[in-house]
Amino acid sequence: MKKNINIIVLMIVCFGGTIHTQATEKIEVYSMSQLKWTLSGYWGAPDHPNVGIYKLPFDSLETNVPGSVQNTLLKNGMIKEWNYGLNSLDCEWIENRQWVYKTTIPNEWLPDDATVRIIFKGLDDNGKIFINRQLIGTFDNAFISYTFEINPYLKKDTNELMIVFEQPPVRFMGAVTETSGINDFKPRFYYGWDWMPRIVQIGIWDDVLIETIPKKTFSEIESLKVFPSAHKEKNDGTLYLKATYKNRFFSHYYVKIQLSDPKGKILVDAKYPSVELKRGLNFEHLKIERWFPNGFGAQPLYRLRCSMLDQNDVEVQTVEKMIGFRHQEWLPCNNAPADADPWICSINGTPVFMQGVNWTPIRPNFADLQKEDYEKLLLTYKRLGLNTIRIWGGGFPEKDWLYELCDQYGIMIWQDFPLSSSGLDNYPPTDPGVIQVMAQITRSYVQNRHSHVSLILWCGGNELYEFGNTAPVTDTHPMIKCLQEIVGSEDSGRRFVPGSPSGPNIWGDWENFGKGINWETHGPWFLPSGSNGCGMQVARDYWKKNDALFNSEVGVGGASPVTILRKYAGDYDPFPANGDNPLWRQFNWWIDWNDYLFAHNNTAPKDLETYVEWSQQKQAEALSIALESCKDRFPACGGFLIWMGHDSYPTTANTSIIDFHGDPKPAAMAVSKIWLKKQTNN
Repeated sequence: MKKNINIIVLMIVCFGGTIHTQATEKIEVYSMSQLKWTLSGYWGAPDHPNVGIYKLPFDSLETNVPGSVQNTLLKNGMIKEWNYGLNSLDCEWIENRQWVYKTTIPNEWLPDDATVRIIFKGLDDNGKIFINRQLIGTFDNAFISYTFEINPYLKKDTNELMIVFEQPPVRFMGAVTETSGINDFKPRFYYGWDWMPRIVQIGIWDDVLIETIPKKTFSEIESLKVFPSAHKEKNDGTLYLKATYKNRFFSHYYVKIQLSDPKGKILVDAKYPSVELKRGLNFEHLKIERWFPNGFGAQPLYRLRCSMLDQNDVEVQTVEKMIGFRHQEWLPCNNAPADADPWICSINGTPVFMQGVNWTPIRPNFADLQKEDYEKLLLTYKRLGLNTIRIWGGGFPEKDWLYELCDQYGIMIWQDFPLSSSGLDNYPPTDPGVIQVMAQITRSYVQNRHSHVSLILWCGGNELYEFGNTAPVTDTHPMIKCLQEIVGSEDSGRRFVPGSPSGPNIWGDWENFGKGINWETHGPWFLPSGSNGCGMQVARDYWKKNDALFNSEVGVGGASPVTILRKYAGDYDPFPANGDNPLWRQFNWWIDWNDYLFAHNNTAPKDLETYVEWSQQKQAEALSIALESCKDRFPACGGFLIWMGHDSYPTTANTSIIDFHGDPKPAAMAVSKIWLKKQTNN
């Protein structure tokens, strides 16, 4: 498989060199996922001359790329399935070894008249890269791509690529640590959260590409900024394009811009000197159909093709993107304080109540997922009536599939950058070196995703607070200020918020309702309690008084289905559902056994089925009360996002509304009735 695509190069090592195969006339890109790869394990030092003495009994296992070490070992019978019982504990040794992926680059991919680059779109997370046992570079960040020019390392025949994954340098980055001390860039949920045991993935989580650039090509598009927009009230579109080029010879080239509608009709077909695209091209009064969120209209997508032509009109490079046209603005909530942030999202002149979930990675070994995994889950959400997801800051940049499918399904995306709270302190790092790395990550996020019509908001991260956890962080913090400036320069048309929650206050409570300080808040994640104890009537009173302008994290725990509890129990009995049971104790935040006893006159449930039915009904009713109350307040309240959407692991109980198999819990069906209700502008 090969195709022409644009690559945003984040790291380049430049050399000369000669290779010896056939000639080429344009930039070609080959996916290395189609090749045969092997995986081997080592005690350490796999690039050492005496490498054999360090080898584990896991040698030259066939593996997939993208793919994780864990999944390869599982398929080869080397480890137990981590989702069963407490088997994840027996897999923790994997992160403490070194792992080597190998393949051979086909000769026909290496023309003798081309500069050859290798692009790693996702490596998780640190190690070394060799070609023919020669070091070409290192990597230490799971959130960015790496690109190297490799001509000096190539032979006439049989070129071996070797990627060495070393032990992660940080022992722990889980839910309870110090955000201010974070200096490693690997997904944090791996290290243990209230819904995930410790499963630290190692591997290649996105594609590896070979890119060949003809040596007679003196320039190429390095990045293309694409900014579509639409008139608020009618189907009239504007498209602004601007390119950066790799060197000064771009003026010798032309660019051809083509835009076609969903039926293939050409709306734009024009040729310009490449310097015009560098300055910026603006196309106005395009006859388009506007893109709407799920439940408000259709999601037409348009194919944009930008080709670079040499002086003989030969196409040397092509960038293709699917784009949509919409108008977006943020309006103040009704009766909000004069200085409050605006939390009503208006699309094409229609204020939209943002309803949905917080999105966490589908699996800890997300390297092994396929597009079908995303299609199934996102289509389920769409059919339930969701229109928004917030991509949580403790995960990873997410697969391209997610953004493409959200464009197609009308699901708006709130995108966190990869920063998250840590319990002991939630203050973002101030170290200049760490800020510099986060700046690189942020620029990568924005450049790679800004063209997606579904993307509506950039956010500094999850639950980032002033030192002492006194209030949400602001743009006076040096790291947040840096991120804000990058978004402003790279994607100025989109909103940026310093973190979630944001505004004067972190969460709403009885004591602060009515003071005008609850703007965008988090919580609660349990049934609210008050002077009258807790229960559904207390919950109704709480949400009746709640005055938040936006509720971006609200949850209530609920048990997984009985079928999942029994299937994944391993050697354990899933009943009783209390802290004495190791299965339940590993996620003890969500044990409701005592609540059950209180609600039933201190009488224990007779069996697992009885307990699960009660737990799931409690979750469904409590979430319905909260969601309906907030949606009824619209446009005094701009939105309500449930923490969390789906299970990444078969937890015994969790705040998720979609279970580990991707099926809706009773809570999902209950909130769906409210999601599908037509919103009203009170």
